[in-house]
Amino acid sequence: MTGQRPTDTGHPVHNPDVVGFTQAEIDEPRVKIKWNSLGPGIVAAATGVGAADLVATLTAGSRYGYMLMWAVVLGVIFKIVLVEGTGRYYLSTGKTIFQGWRTLGSWTSWYFGIYIIIWGFVYGATAMSSVALPLAALFPGVDSKVFAIASGLIGLALVWINKYGLIEKLMTVLIGIMFFTVLLSAALTAPNLGEILTGLVPRLPTEEGAMFYVLALAGGIGGTITLAAYGYWLREKGWNTPKWMNVMRFDNSVSYILTGIFVIATMIMGVELLHSAGLAISAGDRGLLDVGIVLADRYGEVFATIFLIGFFAASFSSLLGVWHGVSLMFADFWTNFRKPADSLDQDDAPSLESKPARFYLIWLTILPMSLLFLDRPIFLILLYGTLGALFMPFLAITLLFLSNQKIVPAKFRNRWFHNVLLGITALVFVVLGGNELYKVLAPLWGGGA
Repeated sequence: MTGQRPTDTGHPVHNPDVVGFTQAEIDEPRVKIKWNSLGPGIVAAATGVGAADLVATLTAGSRYGYMLMWAVVLGVIFKIVLVEGTGRYYLSTGKTIFQGWRTLGSWTSWYFGIYIIIWGFVYGATAMSSVALPLAALFPGVDSKVFAIASGLIGLALVWINKYGLIEKLMTVLIGIMFFTVLLSAALTAPNLGEILTGLVPRLPTEEGAMFYVLALAGGIGGTITLAAYGYWLREKGWNTPKWMNVMRFDNSVSYILTGIFVIATMIMGVELLHSAGLAISAGDRGLLDVGIVLADRYGEVFATIFLIGFFAASFSSLLGVWHGVSLMFADFWTNFRKPADSLDQDDAPSLESKPARFYLIWLTILPMSLLFLDRPIFLILLYGTLGALFMPFLAITLLFLSNQKIVPAKFRNRWFHNVLLGITALVFVVLGGNELYKVLAPLWGGGA
């Protein structure tokens, strides 16, 4: 396995004489954590929290008040565990997550290859539509399809030029806008701090279907495939040897704690704006437009506009992050899935300038535009839902195996608490995935609603 050593500026430089990580590299003093030691984690968090996550949290708050606040905190812990495992595997072995999956057998390549093709096609249309909704509300004279197509093309152009630093700065700005607008909107509602604290005590609603919201808040908020992309953003940043381990953990933990605060603010809005007034919002991303209407009625058009700008920032940051990170994952898959698993390392993971990455960028952007004009094919949606429900259990379970492999230096393998937390996380995702599969497949055999 050939290695890369970062320069003092953090950019990787290929060194063909380095084979694997030597004991000296493993024991190398850790890079000191600084207040601005954030980057890939912000990109991952901003990518993972999109409009659909906001709607799920708002709906949970409108239905159950603060009763499920504890599930949000649990979800933050799950994300920190999963992303830390992904980053730790990369920094301790020099292998990307896909290259790690390859060591578990060829079945992982088949599953991931089918998933990423179908997911990308449907997600591309979904992401562009999500960006278009708040813009169409802000500028009602323009057809939403114009905004959808423009957002996809702008995302493609920004990623095509292959400047990770630019993407990171843009994502930082977008997540800052998300935070400001949602926290301001939550503060407007004058939440009851005592009730919020009672929500940290684990309780379960008694009504049927409540468990879905518990699992969705604990397991579904904050990304799916984008969690696995974290190692690729570490590579782009130049954090690619064990000495960056502490910085990675700081970056990951702080980023997802901030995500948790953001999601809690969203739940506060669901409780104080919707639950207290007995209001319901539409399913899907359009539910956020309903929240904008409520804000306009209560506090004026200015605050509704501010919220819609935050809605746009959440949607476009997800689009931009997926265009960047998942394209890197596809390029890694396409270039290496036919090669022997034990021969792969980080030098075999192509850049965004590679043909596979640019093919996938076009796949995400151009072809899905057809779905903006047509009803999305039912079979494709069913397959997308099925594979999507299975991806998070796939990530959690495979990380449990990868982080205990002998290829991982002993000091970086799972400790008992890593195994326990990953095991609990895997169990939650299996249950959540099973529930999603039932909802997708039940109509095919006449079961369910």
